[in-house]
Formats: sequence, C-alpha cells, structure tokens
Amino acid sequence: MVRTAIPVIVAFITGAAMTVAFFLNEKTPFVGQISEQLLDWLIIIGGFTLLLGVVSILRVSWQSVQRRREGWVYKIATIVSVLVMAIPSLLPVSWSPLFGRFEGSIYDWLFMNLQSPMMATMFATLAFYIASAAYRAFRARTPEATLLLITATLVMFWRVPIGEALLNHLPGDVPALVNKYVMNGVNLAVQRGIIIGAALGASAMSLRIILGIERTYMGRG
Repeated sequence: MVRTAIPVIVAFITGAAMTVAFFLNEKTPFVGQISEQLLDWLIIIGGFTLLLGVVSILRVSWQSVQRRREGWVYKIATIVSVLVMAIPSLLPVSWSPLFGRFEGSIYDWLFMNLQSPMMATMFATLAFYIASAAYRAFRARTPEATLLLITATLVMFWRVPIGEALLNHLPGDVPALVNKYVMNGVNLAVQRGIIIGAALGASAMSLRIILGIERTYMGRG
C-alpha cells in the first residue's frame, strides 16, 4: 500500500503545484519558488535518466555479445561507439587539447566526420520511403485525394531549390502565393486543430496521473 500511495501523493503534489504556478506570476511568493525548485529537480532527474539510458544500452549490448545473439557484431560497434564518443568528451581539457567537446577535439572530429555523415545518410534513405508512401497516399482516386495531391505537389515544389527555380519562371510570385494561402492558410489551420487535439489529450492524461487514475508509470495499469 505504501509503495503505491507515495508515488501517487508525489505526483499529485508536484502536478498540482506546477498547474497552479502556470496560472500565477512566477514571482508569486512560495508558489513561484516551488515551481522553480521542481523545474530544477526535473533537469537533475533528466540527467540521471540519460545516464541510466547509457548504462542500460551498454549492459544490454554486452549481454548480447556474451551470449552471441543474432547481430552481436553490431552490438560491439554500439559499445565501441558509445565509449569512444563519451570518454574523450568527459576528460578535462587540461589533460590534452584533444579532450572535451571543443573544436579540434576527438569528440568534435568524430561528430563532424562520422556521426553527421551517418545521420545525413539515414535521413536520405528515409526520404525514399517517404516518397514511396507519398506515391501510394496521393493517388487521385477521390476529390479529397486529388486536392491532397495538388497541395502536396505545390508544397514540395516550393520547398526544394529546383522546384522553386521552376516556379519562379511562372507569371506572378507563385512561391509567395503558396506560402500565403497554403502554408499560412489551410496548413496552419489544420496544424492548430491537431495541436488543440494533442493539448486536450495531454491535459486529460495529466489529470489522470495527478488524480492517481493512471498508474502505468509505476509499472502497473
């Protein structure tokens, strides 16, 4: 009972304090100070969570290597990558100019010459999957799908350099019209509807957690 009640009480107090502080001035006595303290604790807990994630991925990867599970060679690459990126960045610069995260350090060289190109390759590969999904979704079978196809084509042409160059040859300022009526008109209205729906869902979930109805964060439903 105590193991269940204490997390619910902590969630209720912190959630209620942050909710009240949101509607009051941050300089309000007591409430403002509590909200600032809770935000500081949030940053501290987030740091420990990041550290826990690193330890967890190293532990799981090492177990896969020990048991020779499928793909264990890639787990070795994961372990080496984490250690090589983390250790030089944590060592003090006073030991060597190659340590730390400054320009010219080992971390900076690995990030610019290995991680950034790999990230670009991954997103470039994802672009082909996005194009394939767009081709299947934008087939003009219905009036709504036709409107979606036309809108998507205009937006894509407006976003890429070659498309913008072609649109600039048309009479009038087509990119400006696309930005005004499509991006800042229809698209913005739809985005606001989605944001409002997501905010209502987040508010409902927050109330369930504060009131102790939702307890999945404790490992139980």
